[in-house]
Amino acid sequence: MSAAVADVVAIRVPDRTWRSEVRAARTVWRRDMIRFLGNRGQTLTWLVQPLLFLFVLGAGLQSLSAGSTGGVDLQTVIFPGAICVAVLFTAMTSAASLVWDRELGFLQELLIAPVSRTSIILGKCLGGATIAASQGVIVLALAGLVGVPYDAGLLLGALGLLVLVAFTVTAFGLLVAVTIKQAQTFTWVMQLVVFPTVFVSGALFPVAGLPGWLEVLNRLNPLTYAVDPMRHLVFSHLDVSEAARRTLDPGVTWFGWQVPPLLEVGMVLLLGLGMIRLAAWRFARTG
Repeated sequence: MSAAVADVVAIRVPDRTWRSEVRAARTVWRRDMIRFLGNRGQTLTWLVQPLLFLFVLGAGLQSLSAGSTGGVDLQTVIFPGAICVAVLFTAMTSAASLVWDRELGFLQELLIAPVSRTSIILGKCLGGATIAASQGVIVLALAGLVGVPYDAGLLLGALGLLVLVAFTVTAFGLLVAVTIKQAQTFTWVMQLVVFPTVFVSGALFPVAGLPGWLEVLNRLNPLTYAVDPMRHLVFSHLDVSEAARRTLDPGVTWFGWQVPPLLEVGMVLLLGLGMIRLAAWRFARTG
């Protein structure tokens, strides 16, 4: 009796090309978009914090701050920071999806695909940045309600800044997410990092005349260099007195030297590129 001969099936793994890597990143980005658009309630949830700061805190403290803002509404002062806060909360929450994908087992399916892990991280970053930028656009659309004009230059400049902030914060969130293995731990870390970062950045107050210890923390806070050019952009399109401008839009200084807004933008960009590179490196080592 002859032995049965088992059929051998050849499996061919396609070679990696730049097209396959781009397709992989686009697929990961598209999945995040589908998940985001399928949960409309989450959109409103992510907008709660910045809208509370803008319309509740700003309106509630207006009577106390009227004498120190030179006639400028406090909601107008908070508006640039509210855009950055909206992007910050959404980007960090979007980055948390990487931790959930690991816990639910979906990440393992991605890791066996014949694509580099850098493409997976890049797709996650682009997805989170797109979602965060869309939230920032919603807040930006409310500019007229707080006395900020709908000027084309202002809107385009703010759009570019919020996209940059969305990318950098998402990169930071992914750097944290590739290190942390449990979603609950990521939530604790996010609360530990996000709230101090917001309050120290100057998003809710001008950075001139701060106490020494708070000024040091403010200058060390990366979000400061996102909020300041956004505020400078908004105030450059407002008709306010020079005294009010010096008080509410003093800019960031290093030992008396005024940091140019373009340098701040460059710092945020370099920080984002560095963190996404580091996140990809750690993800390749740990999975």
